[in-house]
Amino acid sequence: MIKTDEIIATLKEKNADAAWITTPLNIFYFTGYRSEPHERLFALLITSNGECTLYCPKMEVEEVKHSPFNGNIVGYLDTESPFDLAPHRFNTLLIESEHLTVKRQRELTNNFNVKAYEDIDLTIKKLRNIKDENEVKNIKKAAELADKCIDIGVSFLSEGVTEREVVNHIENEIKKYGVSEMSFDTMVLFGDHAASPHGTPGDRTLVKNEYVLFDLGVVYNHYCSDMTRTVKFGEPSKEARTIYDIVLKAEQSAIEAIKPGIPLQNIDKIARDIISEAGYGDFFPHRLGHGLGLEEHEYQDVSSTNTNLLEAGMVITIEPGIYVPNVAGVRIEDDILVTDTGFEVLTHYNK
Repeated sequence: MIKTDEIIATLKEKNADAAWITTPLNIFYFTGYRSEPHERLFALLITSNGECTLYCPKMEVEEVKHSPFNGNIVGYLDTESPFDLAPHRFNTLLIESEHLTVKRQRELTNNFNVKAYEDIDLTIKKLRNIKDENEVKNIKKAAELADKCIDIGVSFLSEGVTEREVVNHIENEIKKYGVSEMSFDTMVLFGDHAASPHGTPGDRTLVKNEYVLFDLGVVYNHYCSDMTRTVKFGEPSKEARTIYDIVLKAEQSAIEAIKPGIPLQNIDKIARDIISEAGYGDFFPHRLGHGLGLEEHEYQDVSSTNTNLLEAGMVITIEPGIYVPNVAGVRIEDDILVTDTGFEVLTHYNK
């Protein structure tokens, strides 16, 4: 459990007694065991002396024993209090303030006699921000499968088909390649319906001479991909094609500027300036991208306010878009690995 070393170092730096980690994906990151506990308590306790204890429902104990986790296991029945099974006293406890509920915090205060709390959210985000070789390998495979999803979807397009039918076809067919989970709800939007950046696929039918927007991703070995393609079905209007060319130029220019040491806000500015100078700045309402890994959206964001620097090992999305009501919505998105000298594009479907 090498990744816990940074947590232990943070505990010593803050003179804290322990860290209480409760986000299931963060617990998986540190233990190799993944669970969705629903309303039950599921937590990883890491103390400043390096001891690790996983609290989980008793029904999961055997699975934990067969996982990579080699620390202490506290399994509890639904009728038991897990805190009574492993009592502690902590003066200062580091918590995930973005996840821990007020109810759970009160339980910690009462049962562990905690006197003070501090956050550990940013420490964990920074750790997950830099991917190791195995994580990159998994994301690359997820990206490859996302490319396949687009190919499946494009091949299925025909006049009269509905957005929902295309979504269902993609998600059914990709299962043949071993995919059991999408990163998020697959989005397929036709023509002017795509002018809603986060539209919901429905009964809108496909007609000739419009664009089709696909936004999707798959989960491979716990890691996500997230890509968008906007493809022609027939010959869209002149304005729609102009919008596409602007978005493509913005995306390619932003990607080409990626390398370690560049502020993330600079990458956003490159794409945003191209779109603004073309007269469509008001129709690009979202950030340029975000981090990608165990979640489809994670630290950091590629936005005009993020002054942090790109680092080798980061995986981010670049996804500019222009959305003009009653005309068209165009977004193009790729998954990008920041390398020691520049970048590697992980998604490859034709643009």
